[in-house]
Amino acid sequence: MPSASCDTLLDDIEDIVSQEDSKPQDRHFARKHVVPKVRKRNTQKYLQEENTPPSDSTIPGIQKIWIRTWGCSHNNSDGEYMAGQLAAYGYKITDNASDADLWLLNSCTVKNPAEDHFRNSIKKAQEENKKVVLAGCVPQAQPRQDYLKGLSIIGVQQIDRVVEVVEETIKGHSVRLLGQKKDNGKRLGGARLDLPKIRKNPLIEIISINTGCLNACTYCKTKHARGNLASYPIDELVDRAKQSFQEGVCEIWLTSEDTGAYGRDIGTDLPTLLWKLVEEIPEGAMLRLGMTNPPYILEHLEEMAKILTHPRVYAFLHIPVQSASDSVLMEMKREYCVADFKRVVDFLKAKVPGITIATDIICGFPGETGQDFQETVKLVEEYKFPSLFINQFYPRPGTPAAKMEQVPAQVKKQRTKDLSRVFHSYNPYDHKIGERQQVLVTEESFDSKFYVAHNRFYEQVLVPKNPAFMGKMVEVDIYESGKHFMKGQPVSDATVYTPSISKPLAKGEVSGLGEFYWRTGRRGEQERDHF
Repeated sequence: MPSASCDTLLDDIEDIVSQEDSKPQDRHFARKHVVPKVRKRNTQKYLQEENTPPSDSTIPGIQKIWIRTWGCSHNNSDGEYMAGQLAAYGYKITDNASDADLWLLNSCTVKNPAEDHFRNSIKKAQEENKKVVLAGCVPQAQPRQDYLKGLSIIGVQQIDRVVEVVEETIKGHSVRLLGQKKDNGKRLGGARLDLPKIRKNPLIEIISINTGCLNACTYCKTKHARGNLASYPIDELVDRAKQSFQEGVCEIWLTSEDTGAYGRDIGTDLPTLLWKLVEEIPEGAMLRLGMTNPPYILEHLEEMAKILTHPRVYAFLHIPVQSASDSVLMEMKREYCVADFKRVVDFLKAKVPGITIATDIICGFPGETGQDFQETVKLVEEYKFPSLFINQFYPRPGTPAAKMEQVPAQVKKQRTKDLSRVFHSYNPYDHKIGERQQVLVTEESFDSKFYVAHNRFYEQVLVPKNPAFMGKMVEVDIYESGKHFMKGQPVSDATVYTPSISKPLAKGEVSGLGEFYWRTGRRGEQERDHF
């Protein structure tokens, strides 16, 4: 009899799991209802055989899994959802990579260094004989790269099936799920928002309002992975926000590849969503908007200004400019000019006093001349952005910009240093010393010496480590400032306000289990179309 070949890579998990086969959660549910048969154990030899499983047996759902995520808040949200589903099924999520049986590596494709770290982590996992599942934008955009061969991949829109992929990988199979979520042929925003998740910070909920974008920037690799714009319906996003507040969250971040484009594919827009969300925010909790490109915010400036002055919305907006040269922006295919960017910033600064505008700049894009770069320097000197992300250009394989004539590496490096020097030449918070501010405390500083809070403008304020402050709105007097922070002393007679309607979940605790159990059938009939 000819033997079955195992050399070819399975295109999808359905190649090994048929529709009639029991699903992972069915088997997990069945474990609780198995009644063991009583047997007589007559000999020590029988006892030894009974207690020793076959050497080739594998029981999914009991292994330890280490999850590493690179990149944006959207990617971090995906990582939280995957951790939640795995933990809900019984896997143990561990912070100790060496102790884990399987590594789930959730990648970012924006810059070369991020992909280099991802590739090195794969190599290390293989050297340590770890099982590996790959996720995120790198394998989604280029699944046929040599260093990904033979490895399991879960696509950015398939994260609701992570349990299946991990289970089959642990059993020694290599599976790939890279398809798109669709409803009657129309692409959806992605996996359901009510899946279990383990929030990295139990006080902060990251909600992806849409995936993909409407642009075709010549340098961008993320577009290859996330695709065109696909937005979640408003009611699903509002329900997710409600659930988050019920679980003790006090700060919500809205994220996507371009929040400003939200709703254009489903007949709505960002301001409409934001007004609905604002209605659900408890007093003392806050909402933070994610990145928006200039073209899609221009037509909503009046409404956005009103929303950003709402007391429960941070007066903060991330608007990437990338370059202050129109010729460079044209080569980037950014679909706006510098005047458009200035119009957005000037309008919001006038209508939302004190607003924080964060921006991004790429140094050394192909064709950027010395004069182009000086225009960018002048923009930074004029606006003195308190939050500025400076990136040296890296040509990403498969993008149009990678085929353009490149600026010499040394020139790119020098321009990056020069712009960083300009950024560090001013202190944006010195004038705030002596102010009394209300701040929301949400995390601990990297050096563990302070708690980290944010004021109305999403500016970082360090406060004393008093456990009573965590997750609370506290009034402080600003007494010191640095380049990226201020320090505040709590006012002695001020009220410490608890914004959430519920006690926060413990760190590592899974959110949304009740809804998950109901939908997957662990406490009833299973919804097969989601697993």
